[in-house]
Amino acid sequence: MADAQYDPDNIFAKILRGEIPCHRVYEDADTLAFMDVMPQGDGHTLVIPKAPSRGLLDADPAALSALIVSVQKVARAVKAAFQAEGLTLFQFNEPAGGQTVFHLHVHIIPRREGVPLKRHEGGMADNAVLAEHAARIRAALEAEP
Repeated sequence: MADAQYDPDNIFAKILRGEIPCHRVYEDADTLAFMDVMPQGDGHTLVIPKAPSRGLLDADPAALSALIVSVQKVARAVKAAFQAEGLTLFQFNEPAGGQTVFHLHVHIIPRREGVPLKRHEGGMADNAVLAEHAARIRAALEAEP
């Protein structure tokens, strides 16, 4: 799969084009952050570059730089919004690495001691809950100095 090409019809590309709705948390010129619809915990957020890349290995270094800056900014807000004790970040590459959507993305999941992650395939979250979680994260972003 090392030679697999970027598919411009992947779900995240469709979200970037506005063809599929999402609960937006943060957006700048280079990145978009939104709620994961199959969260492994409350506040599970995804951050993606707007530039097309299948994963870490084929991404433009400038897009990676912008991505990690946004990941840090959003992660701080997620941690604050959910009063988390810590965070888990995931970034998967190719099927053997656990990747299921082939557009570079980073998972941010707020964590509390002793609370296990839910299964990612555990079903779609309630839309109203995702909207409320997104609002909490946006409020935390606005509260940042």
